[in-house]
Amino acid sequence: MTHRQDPWRALLAAASGDQVAARALGLSCGSDQRWRWSEPASSAEEDLWSVYLPFLPCAGSQGRSCIIGHLGQSLDGFIATQTGDSRFVTGPDNIIHLHRMRALADAVLVGAGTVAIDDPRLTTRLVPGPSPVRVVLDPEARVPTDRQLFTDGCAPTLLCRRPGSAQRFDDADVELVEVPAARGSAVGLDLAAVTAALRARGLSRLFVEGGGVTVSQFLQQGLLDRLQITVAPLIIGAGRRGLTLPATERLADALRPAHQRYPMGEDVLFDCDLRANRPLLASS
Repeated sequence: MTHRQDPWRALLAAASGDQVAARALGLSCGSDQRWRWSEPASSAEEDLWSVYLPFLPCAGSQGRSCIIGHLGQSLDGFIATQTGDSRFVTGPDNIIHLHRMRALADAVLVGAGTVAIDDPRLTTRLVPGPSPVRVVLDPEARVPTDRQLFTDGCAPTLLCRRPGSAQRFDDADVELVEVPAARGSAVGLDLAAVTAALRARGLSRLFVEGGGVTVSQFLQQGLLDRLQITVAPLIIGAGRRGLTLPATERLADALRPAHQRYPMGEDVLFDCDLRANRPLLASS
């Protein structure tokens, strides 16, 4: 069986809109606006490249929104210990995967807690490809201003906050974006307004990388097209939950999204297609 030639370069070409280069590398977009490889996967490693296809724009679809969330968790559903230690729940293969997802995204989004505790850079330093715009949800603008993504100059950074929040970024290279508060909530932002503000800036492919509260809010409000959960062979016992959603009383009412499973080193990635569940989530 023929091996694919340089699949990552093909994906980067497709993400940049260069369909000619992508096609030359064995990746093409059909009339149904779906990307496909010209050669079938010859191994589980090659099959993994297909997890990135839904994130790619086709001709005529530029500007169409695609929002993908990701969590890396233990077998018992935790993304960190009780003290916040999360480096690293998942293995090195998933870390590389995160960097690839960032490279294909217009923007990567995290909550204030992730920035305050983990101090991430949210760049693509481990893989070839451009670093995305970095977006932080911080309703009250309370995250310390010395965090790396505010000071390293590696990529543009947006901080989404509620109107009237304290101005504390005079010396940082950060664009402040005012977003209405979530309806009926004393805390949080209107996530639909956040995504609209990003689309207005040309940021249509959004990777929601964490943390658990932020991904859960996007999921509960029916804003995710797909959810990736990477499960590591690890038992933490107690700590910070991955998904936190309203309880389901009957299993018949539980979400059972269409999904694919991909081995990722010692971990397993579940790629869930939520598009059919979006109306149900938005109305709950």
